Amino acid sequence: MTEVTGGGLTLRLDYPDEQQYAAALAELLTDRIASRITAQDATLWGPDAESEAAKRLSWVTLAETSRPLVPEISALRKELADEGVDHVVLAGMGGSSLAPEVLCATAGVELVTLDTTDPGQVRAAIAETLDRTVLVVSSKSGGTVETDSHRRAYAKAFADAGIDPASRIVVVTDPGSPLQQTAEDAGYRKVFLADPNVGGRYSALTAFGLVPAGLAGVDLTALLDTAAEAATVLATDADTNPGLRLGALLGLAHNAGCDKVVFADAGSGIAGFGDWAEQLIAESTGKDGRGLLPVVVEGLQALGFADAGPDAILVTLGEGGADRPVSGWAATVSGPVGAQMLLWEYATAVAGRIIGINPFDQPNVEEAKKQARALLDAPESAGQDSPALTDGAVQVFGTGFELSGASDLAGALQAFFAAAPERGYVSVQAYLDRHADAAAAGLRPVVAARTGLQTTFGWGPRFLHSTGQYHKGGHPNGVFLQITADPRQDAGGDLAVPNRPYSFASLQRAQAAGDATVLADKGRPVLHLHLTDRAAGIEQLLHAL
Repeated sequence: MTEVTGGGLTLRLDYPDEQQYAAALAELLTDRIASRITAQDATLWGPDAESEAAKRLSWVTLAETSRPLVPEISALRKELADEGVDHVVLAGMGGSSLAPEVLCATAGVELVTLDTTDPGQVRAAIAETLDRTVLVVSSKSGGTVETDSHRRAYAKAFADAGIDPASRIVVVTDPGSPLQQTAEDAGYRKVFLADPNVGGRYSALTAFGLVPAGLAGVDLTALLDTAAEAATVLATDADTNPGLRLGALLGLAHNAGCDKVVFADAGSGIAGFGDWAEQLIAESTGKDGRGLLPVVVEGLQALGFADAGPDAILVTLGEGGADRPVSGWAATVSGPVGAQMLLWEYATAVAGRIIGINPFDQPNVEEAKKQARALLDAPESAGQDSPALTDGAVQVFGTGFELSGASDLAGALQAFFAAAPERGYVSVQAYLDRHADAAAAGLRPVVAARTGLQTTFGWGPRFLHSTGQYHKGGHPNGVFLQITADPRQDAGGDLAVPNRPYSFASLQRAQAAGDATVLADKGRPVLHLHLTDRAAGIEQLLHAL
């Protein structure tokens, strides 16, 4: 085991071959990778990546360049508080929502994150203290369909309640985006323009992370101070640089056949960090048939197999330890959230160089979006197939594997799991309400125990902006369990998207169907389970497993 400390970070690493690891680290030092990343050298990932990298490296300076935002955010927070507005709702997807959610949960301040198209979840968020609500609408591109739908729904709700929507909507976007124009035309309360030379998944310390977190009450100065302390160490070409060491481990492990990264929290004090790291790693590395798949588990006690499996790097967040995994690859990481975010960004960039991919593009993300848009434009083409079988509250559909011999849900699951390749993974994707249907998250450890395979869990469409890139572009060894449901009538049923020819439920259906189509076209096995009764269906599924 090797331990390094510095910049507020402590890193303990295990790897099976000391000589191989030392040689890789020596090469990173000889090539001055850390200082060249810090100098925003776009040539580090090869000529094919250079044009993209040239406009995606400003995250290395954010611990300092984002400081002018702090007084602006503080002033707006005080203005709102003076008006009795202290309930912050964030409408954003992927990189626009994951970091502020972690920052707020870690600081113990309230932030409602709206990253869903489930009508019940959207309706419940709108109904919660609307009279005290400020909506932060965050979209780098300015055209994110989920976020635009949330904005429209809230604007109508504010107006219906006699509240001027413009006074309660704050926008975070890139300069020149369609959302900036919309905000200025509508006279929204404030428009924060983010650094356009930072990709969404590296944007934690830009306006996308800081505005909602600061409005909710996170101490932004302290956050940036911890990141700045780490930045000094992460920029150095030294063998004690934790970013180089962690990146070397991730890249070497991948090239040795360990294509999963299991995240287990052991008292890190950072709430939900694995969910943020999941997007950073999966979307950055999962392409060209390569990449690292993050697997976020419920804690060391819930690994399903104590050593995390022969195909996995075991990452323990916090001071708590775990047995050395049979793969031989492991890392224990501790430090404050700002420092850790910067650490993992450096490490992911380093790993990308070793793996041989461009860590700044996402070539497959748009595929599912295009399919969803096509289904929204022609809704009559979606959802016409009859289920292969119906068992209680569960309708069963399947593509890419042999389902015809199954007579019930248990048989369908058995046939589906049998289609998983050795050392593959199962992706559980729940297009449900992540609060009202929270019991669905219990499927992850049950599936892992049942199959012995690394198992991920994602709420749809949230995961499409996170692990969705890896599912299509990464290692082709996944099988996909997709769960959809009718809108909950006890939550008000469907909800229209104002001034759009679709509702939230139809958008949700189109996103699920579009993603399933892309996966099927790539030869990935998909088991689609549609619940006609959510609570009964989830219980039935857990029982069948």
